Amino acid sequence: MTPPETGGTPLRFGYGTNGLADLRLDDALALLADLGYDGVGLTLDHMHLDPLAPLLAARTRRVAHRLQALGLQVTVETGARYVLDPRRKHGPTLLDADPDDRARRIDLLLRAVQVAADLGAHAVHCFSGVLVPGTDEDTAWKRLAESLTPVLDAAAAAGVPLAVEPEPGHLLATLDDFDRLRRTLGDPDHLGLTLDIGHCQCLEPLPPADCVRRAAPWLKHVQIEDMRRGVHEHLPFGEGEIDFPPVLEALAEAGYQGLTVVELPRHSHAGPRYAADSLPFLRAAAPGTPTRSGTPAHPAAPAPTGRAAPPAAPAPPTASAIREPREGSTR
Repeated sequence: MTPPETGGTPLRFGYGTNGLADLRLDDALALLADLGYDGVGLTLDHMHLDPLAPLLAARTRRVAHRLQALGLQVTVETGARYVLDPRRKHGPTLLDADPDDRARRIDLLLRAVQVAADLGAHAVHCFSGVLVPGTDEDTAWKRLAESLTPVLDAAAAAGVPLAVEPEPGHLLATLDDFDRLRRTLGDPDHLGLTLDIGHCQCLEPLPPADCVRRAAPWLKHVQIEDMRRGVHEHLPFGEGEIDFPPVLEALAEAGYQGLTVVELPRHSHAGPRYAADSLPFLRAAAPGTPTRSGTPAHPAAPAPTGRAAPPAAPAPPTASAIREPREGSTR
């Protein structure tokens, strides 16, 4: 059946495995397929396709077969907290002073690119990391550009975009920062953007829907959850301030063809329940979005929203004003 016209590209929804950390990967994938998701945001971690364990290529082939059997698309994410260092969350980063430490992160990203190519993924996600104490910003930006160059070369050779995510508290925290990186690197073809809708609400000067329009030319991956202004805490839908129908409409109108992945990394304790609740919410907020069978999901359902968005976005909070309610980044 041909889905009805919706005024843009039908959206495809996924759920992040970092929000299903208590499930085996096979069980997580089967759950998402059973719930009707179109795909998965696969975070490479010790419990989910460990990128550092032996026989990675063979294990990746097995996951590729499983994804194909379940009809799931995939984006590869690299935000595992302790996959490289059991004592330092998200360490080492691309900004570390020690070149050997930077090389370990580069190696992880190169492995992720190969995994993504073998899985047929839409993109590989990454982020900059936080500014290292004692390092000036110019030096940090230079390290970031130099570190990403071999990763971008590998991504180009593999035909998989590298989608960098602006992350609150990191060196590259905003869309303006992403533009700086693009200019520094010469706007390479395989450099794309991961846009986290919650982060837009948290700290961007534009409303989230306008952030989508601004980011559209470089958009390769989307993460979505609720959030409040000035507080970097990933929340289930309806618990924050985001008005979702305009955001999803902007994504569809932009012609975005990748996955829009629910990002609730602090909710694995009830991951299956949040996964079950999130998809109906998103489908109702995007009337006419087809299910995997091709029929529209709840085309007449009223679209839910979070709290009503203000007419104009307030001034963006400074980095020091953004509150992290739990230790470090809430990733």
